[in-house]
Amino acid sequence: MRPPPPLDAQMALFLDVDGTLLEIAPRPQDVSVPSGLPALLGELARQRNGAVALVSGRPLDEIDRLFQPWRGAAAGLHGIVRRRADGAVDRVANPAAAVALDRLRPRLATLKGAETGLILEDHIWALALHYRAVPERECEIRALAKAWVQREPALRLIAGKMVVEFQPTGSDKGAAIAAFLAEPPFAGRSPVFIGDDVTDEDGFAEVSGRGGIAIRVGPPKPSRAAYGLATVEAVRRWLAAAGRKVEATASLERQLPADVSPGENKGELG
Repeated sequence: MRPPPPLDAQMALFLDVDGTLLEIAPRPQDVSVPSGLPALLGELARQRNGAVALVSGRPLDEIDRLFQPWRGAAAGLHGIVRRRADGAVDRVANPAAAVALDRLRPRLATLKGAETGLILEDHIWALALHYRAVPERECEIRALAKAWVQREPALRLIAGKMVVEFQPTGSDKGAAIAAFLAEPPFAGRSPVFIGDDVTDEDGFAEVSGRGGIAIRVGPPKPSRAAYGLATVEAVRRWLAAAGRKVEATASLERQLPADVSPGENKGELG
């Protein structure tokens, strides 16, 4: 995949969390957040009048805990719960999915049993089973998950990186991004979305369909994203460079006379 173009301050920015902004950890609670990352998110949001949103499989309270004191627009649980830029929270209601999840809970609890290498996360409106510590069980777990979800039309299965997730149908990252783009301060801006996993492909499709920039993190592989960054660190560097560039341009504009733009009178500026 080709590297992405520079990030413009007029673009709306959507960011996945695990595997994109943060390195994936053996357990979800063990991720490490670099000390300067919340401040960088705040600066990028300030430059865009708030048009920055995190779009994650984590619930909103975990997103807020990780990136405090930053607390901006965000979609949790792959879009089931969404906090708008004004702070209002929307949730996609799906009663049939709630009943189906109730049927799955005891099956997943039995599968987990006393296996310490399996982590079952119950987010009320979604369920996730992580097996990163026991990769040898991947085929077994994925086969069971596929069989179970085939009997539950109100649910969809997301087979991510060493995790299977059961989500209500009709909720995905693409739909969450579309909802943000219909509202201020995102409306009217060209979208950028960065993600790393199969769970992000809906977001890539939504952004690409709008003529925006979809960026996949990791080694090259088939994807709806047209651009790529190799690592989480590369994502952070790309975002930091965008923050510095916009700030440098703003600083230059403050130094110029009111009737001169940064692109004019280049000879005098050296």
